[in-house]
Amino acid sequence: MSVKLYDMADADRMEWPDTEDARYTRSYWLPMLRFGSGNFIGNVSTRCLLAKVNKMLLPVTVNEAEYDNSYVCSPYTHYVTYTLQELALLRNPGLETVLRGVIRSMGYWLRQGRINQAVHINNWLLSTNLYPKWQEGAVSELTACLREAFPEHALVFRSVNPATDPDWYEALLREGYKMVGSRQVYLLNTVQPETLPSKARWLMKRDGKLLAQSGYEVVGPEGLTSDDVPRMLELYNALYLQKYSLCNPQFSERFFETALREGTLRLMVLRNEGRIDAVLGYYRRNGIMTTPIFGYDTSLPADTGLYRMLSVVLVREAERQGLLLNESSGAAGFKRCRGALPQIEYTAVYDKHLPAYRRRRWTVLAEITRRVGIPMMQKRKL
Repeated sequence: MSVKLYDMADADRMEWPDTEDARYTRSYWLPMLRFGSGNFIGNVSTRCLLAKVNKMLLPVTVNEAEYDNSYVCSPYTHYVTYTLQELALLRNPGLETVLRGVIRSMGYWLRQGRINQAVHINNWLLSTNLYPKWQEGAVSELTACLREAFPEHALVFRSVNPATDPDWYEALLREGYKMVGSRQVYLLNTVQPETLPSKARWLMKRDGKLLAQSGYEVVGPEGLTSDDVPRMLELYNALYLQKYSLCNPQFSERFFETALREGTLRLMVLRNEGRIDAVLGYYRRNGIMTTPIFGYDTSLPADTGLYRMLSVVLVREAERQGLLLNESSGAAGFKRCRGALPQIEYTAVYDKHLPAYRRRRWTVLAEITRRVGIPMMQKRKL
């Protein structure tokens, strides 16, 4: 097995494997290589490469610092900036004050250790990276190649999930990667919906009835045009940026236009009398579906139920295709009530080739998330 790295010029000349994953990668990642990430995601500045391991293709991003980047390629943003914003969820002002001071001090220390000088592998620049089918030896070969190519960078895999990708998880551990707790995501078994609790099935049936009686039409990408892009982007921004955090990916109209044209995300909307009030966009890989695009008109009354109706559409899509649904993080109570199960997700970090002062940062971060971060997420059901 050998690993080859491609930049923009090389990728234009490479022979692309004739596989579903390779065709998807070409449609999604080649524009990033050609035009740069900033044209598609406003708060992502990164060097884009492509790694080829036999017929498996993985997007690679390279960063030096860029502390204002979205968490999708900035460990600092994930573990410091975003965490500071999430403290309000604890609903404990005293604890929040203490943790805020600790995290800010930790952030300064992490920057001193060049925490953002990292190469991210299988990084699609989305909230959740789905993994292809595991190949024996792939992790070892990727690690050796990238360690040699980037001797001053930590090697990072985001969205490592022991439940959905146990082979990747175990291979990364064997190779010596540190597992740093990242977030708690929610997995819904839509392959066997009959195994869900009766209350969950009742709630989803009720949500489906709401959709049926709402007057909203579910419209897939076949019924959408580039004229709909500004509205879809507006709805995503209303939820993910304005309501949640500017640390989330700030997609551009060009990103949505490319996704709609190339089918790299299956975009679907709720439309009523010509007006789009909700949008989702999902992709699938290796039997799993996730939705990095989700948004609705937050100015409408809450009892309109747009979030509930949009979730019904997503679950039905997963059921129709027989896929496990990774619902990512957030809205934990809603997802738990409808049968989704919590699962801790990790950031896997290889730093054996780095100086001791930089390795120490990752070791301490891994220990803090193990002792404090993960138990807190589990206890408070975040």
